[in-house]
Amino acid sequence: MTTAFDTARAEAFAGKMVGVLNGAAVALMTSLGHRTGLFDTMRGGAAVTSHDLAAAAELSERYVREWLGAMTVGGVVEHDPAADTYTLPAEHAAFLTRAAAPNNMAAAMQWVGVLGAVEDDVAAAFRHGLGVPYAAYRRFHTVMAEESDQTTVAGLEDHIVPLVPGLAARLRSGIDVLDVGCGSGRALARLAELFPASRFVGYDAAPDAVTIAQLTARERGLRNIRFEARDAAAMPDRAAFDLVTAFDAVHDQADPAGVLGNVAAALRPGGVFLMQDIKACSHVAGNRDLPLGPFVYTVSCMHCMSVSLANGGPGLGAAWGKELALEMLAAAGFRDVRVSTLPHDPINYYYVARCG
Repeated sequence: MTTAFDTARAEAFAGKMVGVLNGAAVALMTSLGHRTGLFDTMRGGAAVTSHDLAAAAELSERYVREWLGAMTVGGVVEHDPAADTYTLPAEHAAFLTRAAAPNNMAAAMQWVGVLGAVEDDVAAAFRHGLGVPYAAYRRFHTVMAEESDQTTVAGLEDHIVPLVPGLAARLRSGIDVLDVGCGSGRALARLAELFPASRFVGYDAAPDAVTIAQLTARERGLRNIRFEARDAAAMPDRAAFDLVTAFDAVHDQADPAGVLGNVAAALRPGGVFLMQDIKACSHVAGNRDLPLGPFVYTVSCMHCMSVSLANGGPGLGAAWGKELALEMLAAAGFRDVRVSTLPHDPINYYYVARCG
């Protein structure tokens, strides 16, 4: 039996896909507005011509004019045809400028370009199944560091550290802390600034990220922190740390089970593992209403899953989900696990885990 073709449904879907295409275009141009500083230049809300804006931002007027066209028809900036001027409304600037952090959504739009740049590699991986290595992703650590600033660094003192009762007091007194998958080290550097009596170590398998982290620590004059290029699945530390953190890092590891087992072994008695990872269900049906569901699966397919597979890993993906995360934490030896969400961070769960 054949089902009658639903013309209205088809037309509605076509309209949806037009919206997707236009949305992707606006996202790409929003990323450019962030990277070139155009949104920051327009933040004051004054009406400007394309020439005035280009001069203020020290950019090419022709490119700025075309960008303003996209932003106008995309509903991001407002245009006065009579004066031929453009305005960024304050209500829009509240989500598009660096001053708006941690609510700067323009920074997140950079993922469109980062992921789009590896489309050919990922398309090939669909056939050979081996994944795409970290080295293929241009600007990954730069964009990830900006995201870390907004979701992690901005919330450390007021939201994330308080998830563990008494942790702030222990950090002030002085404890040993390890950050697994530290990336460019911004979260750990912030903790080192906040708690100078404690000692901090960051591990990341990407040498270029570790180099950036080391430079950051030197520039800030931090003497209670060090970074090492090290695979957490092979780290030798045993009963060496009072706190281990992993900020959005476990799911794309080549050996996530090994990493979690090593984290458990690296903790001293009474130690705590604080893991931030993607807010998702382990089953796709549970993610249908996830506000950022399409983004989570896309960044997973285009990066998280793929880099794990490229290194011989299981390719958990960003949507490995709370259910599987809890199973793996239990298998690693964590017997007491509490999962929280935070108002400032709609994309992550926070796991506070102890071995006994």
